[in-house]
Amino acid sequence: MQRPVMIGLILLIVGNLFSAFYDVSIKWLPSDTSASTFLLVRQISSVFMLLPVWLYSQRPMTTHISVHLWRANIGSVGALFLIIGLMALPLATVSSLFYSAPLMIILMGYFFLRERITTAQTICTGLGFAGILIILRPSEMNWYGVAVLFSAFTFAVNQLALKKVPHTEHPVLTLMLYNLLGIPATIVIVAFQGVAGLSWELVGVALLSNVFLLIYHWLCVLAYRKAQASDIAIAEYTGLLFIVFLGWLLFDEWLDNLSWLGAALIVLPSLFLPWLGSLFLKSTPKVLTSVPKVADTITLKS
Repeated sequence: MQRPVMIGLILLIVGNLFSAFYDVSIKWLPSDTSASTFLLVRQISSVFMLLPVWLYSQRPMTTHISVHLWRANIGSVGALFLIIGLMALPLATVSSLFYSAPLMIILMGYFFLRERITTAQTICTGLGFAGILIILRPSEMNWYGVAVLFSAFTFAVNQLALKKVPHTEHPVLTLMLYNLLGIPATIVIVAFQGVAGLSWELVGVALLSNVFLLIYHWLCVLAYRKAQASDIAIAEYTGLLFIVFLGWLLFDEWLDNLSWLGAALIVLPSLFLPWLGSLFLKSTPKVLTSVPKVADTITLKS
């Protein structure tokens, strides 16, 4: 294995460890905390933490404020539902359901952006959604699971919306506007629900969770600069392993056999997507001309 690829894999694995720490930090919230109150504190503190970086980067600006506004408001709702899910469900269950976002990106890219969907992607998507049904178990419908699934949907919408933002825009600007422009919508939600659980402990968890997210973003940027996305994207799925381990270690949480099966159906097909694509390419060379990289459907948390 080439050295840049090895370094990229290590950086991405460590980055996903910090992403798992972010999910764990939600579990440390006081029991009387309102999800919307925490989200508002996290957004405000995130803006103040990113402000020095924005200033240091010579105050980059955007010409696509409407796209950022759209993403920020959708993201606020999605983040709220994810926090609600993390506060109520085992970490591994939330993480498994959230990994459905790449599958949703494939489908929405096909229906709304006219992107090609290959036979391999069709198989992976079908298996993934079968895994979602197994985890959710409609006969034992858990609305917290539906909330996480909706959060994954909003995440997928946001990632597709990024296609409207030029690659030349500074990443710190995207992160800061995502939080800053989402604050008004969160304030409306807080005003409707009422402030609950506001304390220094909540502020501390919000600051810590922001640190985890920023480290995750930073390591991901370094990783994808070191190596091609297709060579290292497989490391993204180590996040689920970290979540399962931390849930067991810190909160005595564990997936049952059916949930393990559902998680496998969501994650494993995407891991084998390049191999499946190559297989179908060999068998039907005139029909399929290219297979998108796994990394095209795996993106950063916001």
